Amino acid sequence: MNRILPLLDAGAYIRLFHGKTFVIKVSGSILADERARTALAEDVSFLHHVGIRLALVHGGGPQLDALSDRLDVPREVVAGRRVTDARTLDLAKMVFRGQLNSDLVASLAAVGVKAVGLSGADGKSIVASKRPPRTMRDPSTGTEQLVDFGFVGDIDQVDGALPKLLLDNHMVPVFCSLAASNAGQVLNVNADTIAARVAIALNAEKLILCTSVPGLLEDVNDPRRLVSYGDLGTVEDLTRQGAVSGGMLPKLSACTEALKGGVNRVHLIDGTRAHSLLLELFTNEGCGTMLVGRRDS
Repeated sequence: MNRILPLLDAGAYIRLFHGKTFVIKVSGSILADERARTALAEDVSFLHHVGIRLALVHGGGPQLDALSDRLDVPREVVAGRRVTDARTLDLAKMVFRGQLNSDLVASLAAVGVKAVGLSGADGKSIVASKRPPRTMRDPSTGTEQLVDFGFVGDIDQVDGALPKLLLDNHMVPVFCSLAASNAGQVLNVNADTIAARVAIALNAEKLILCTSVPGLLEDVNDPRRLVSYGDLGTVEDLTRQGAVSGGMLPKLSACTEALKGGVNRVHLIDGTRAHSLLLELFTNEGCGTMLVGRRDS
């Protein structure tokens, strides 16, 4: 009987989520690990086949860094966000839309999921504008600097028509982190931001950020200090205290935007842990961080 109870618990969640839309953001660190990528594909297949509508967005920072180093292309990151010059943009096109998007779609196909690889330019799904130079502040140090991000884009509009068409036909759209301007300029857009905006456009029930850390931590150096449940106030407090820095900054910015935009729940989990997606969604204790707009909601 003890072996049946977890199945009954999962069944309750399956009934609750059937027909709902989840947007899952997959970090490049997961795609770099064949074991983690395979486990993620299996989890996505399970969710897909129990009737949950899924859209995926993936990054590729580690792979782009590796190719930049191999080709001696300098790289720069400010407050967790990449500066993208013309040479880096060319590499991003190759890595994001070519290698990683194809590999992820193929992994999903291997477990019975009909997935379609996309960039934001496809179907004019994500329109962005080239980011003007801006002053960036690191909340952990208080230092500010004027940064020209190059060919980095800020999202102007997300049109959910194409991903909705795919979802209605039992397919999984898989977006890489590239968009295009109205003038046709391809731009590098933060994958967490794309995931948040796609989740809002699709009226998603959940946004799930699969990262390489356990979740939101009160102390980045102590994985035992995991925030298992929090709200926008929690995010604001930890940011103000300087507990959040680097790559977690754009992630929490995306979480905040999604929650304010109508997404009911946002999850941050360690996607390198086998089947963490199912553990987070189908067990009462979960395995990462769940954020809501307000704790009493």
